[in-house]
Amino acid sequence: MAETGTTRPATAGAFDRLEVALDRGSPIPLYYQLAQQLESAIELGALAPGDLLGNEVDIAARLGLSRPTVRQAIQSLVDKGLLVRRRGIGTQVVHSQVRRSLELSSLYDDLAAAGQSPATRVLRNEIESASAEVAAALGIPEGRDVIVLERLRTTHGEPVAHLRNHLPATLLDLDTARLEATGLYRLMKAAGITLHSAHQTVGARSATPEEGALLGEPAGAALLTMRRTAYDDTGRAVEYGDHVYRAARYTFDFQLLVRP
Repeated sequence: MAETGTTRPATAGAFDRLEVALDRGSPIPLYYQLAQQLESAIELGALAPGDLLGNEVDIAARLGLSRPTVRQAIQSLVDKGLLVRRRGIGTQVVHSQVRRSLELSSLYDDLAAAGQSPATRVLRNEIESASAEVAAALGIPEGRDVIVLERLRTTHGEPVAHLRNHLPATLLDLDTARLEATGLYRLMKAAGITLHSAHQTVGARSATPEEGALLGEPAGAALLTMRRTAYDDTGRAVEYGDHVYRAARYTFDFQLLVRP
């Protein structure tokens, strides 16, 4: 079926709020153009979690597209975890998922680079005595003073991660207002600390009731975990992080190479 007609207002419901512009003279497939605009609308919040997209036949008729073209666009976003088809309900927007590669970078910078509008709420910023676990990770005597940070990281107003970090107390001055305005690694760089390497462990577990309440998930929901000790260019341990992420909104990407 030929793709003819002009772009018209979208179907009733959440889709009706969107301005969809399709370039029929472009070599880019129409399903891909539609999928990209829908994905952008989800990432920017124009389509919110829970919004119903509408009937494929109606969308196709209103945009002057064939139904297979619309179906292909929608399926590509279902495969990405941005849309879900629910029996008896229809196609629904779900939370966009943050994908993060395993490299020595901060969550704040990764989210900002992905256009995810990161925000931070500092829950704790104080000095405490290092536990045996923290002391071993940082290579300091047990009981020595360390900075302990707890932060809630959000994107588009939705919780993504609960971050707990320990740093040597004399490393740098961490102002709460600055921590809520930018990322920890940016503040370390501004203080002249050059990160060089890290040891990181990724795992998974169920959310406690307290974590569920903080992250907007039910108790027992799946969480991804990450523990990291970061080192500067002199080999000194400068940060020990113990973070949890909502598995429904967050993934780690791995690149695996065959040994020669």
